[in-house]
Amino acid sequence: MSCRLLLADDHAMIRVGVRAMISELPGFEVVGEAEDGQQVVEKARELKPDIILLDISMRDVSGLDALRPLAEVAPSCKVLMLSMHDEAELVLDSLRRGAHGYLLKDAAMAELHLALRAIDRGERYLSSAIAQAVIDQALAQRAPLEHGLTQRQIEILRLITRGAGTRSIANGLGLSVKTVEAHRAQIMKRLGIHDVPGLVFYALREGIISTDD
Repeated sequence: MSCRLLLADDHAMIRVGVRAMISELPGFEVVGEAEDGQQVVEKARELKPDIILLDISMRDVSGLDALRPLAEVAPSCKVLMLSMHDEAELVLDSLRRGAHGYLLKDAAMAELHLALRAIDRGERYLSSAIAQAVIDQALAQRAPLEHGLTQRQIEILRLITRGAGTRSIANGLGLSVKTVEAHRAQIMKRLGIHDVPGLVFYALREGIISTDD
């Protein structure tokens, strides 16, 4: 019996290419396609696939935002993220939200087969090109601090309070703009502060920055 796959990507050419690769892998078949996060949730509910190949950057509802709804409508389905983004923080975020694996879009067909086989067996899979960076990042991260911010968010908060823009922070930390924007939103939400002067006051009060910064 074939493993049934649902392919979600907002680029038709990507879907065509991945479908062609999967057609050459014995034991797997694509039973449906989706082009945004909302549609993949609807298709998952309807088709109950075994594995979803899910892109991160899709219009309207992103792949990341679709992960938790997918767990609700198709709890037995496993998700393999298929993305061009290789930032370790983004990979870890995907795994925390329920993804079972993460594969880069430029992976060879042989690695796609390895990933699908592993996911089908109930294992997790990380693209070989990012595995070490993800492990290093996971080991380097400390538990959330008393104020609810992670070490990465503290680092971004310091840069925000020093007047650094989102793109500058992203370039300096080797992150995507989208990842920095997500961290910024989480910082403001967790602290209940929604403007930069408020963040500066909070950081000074908590000793995160000093008046010399």
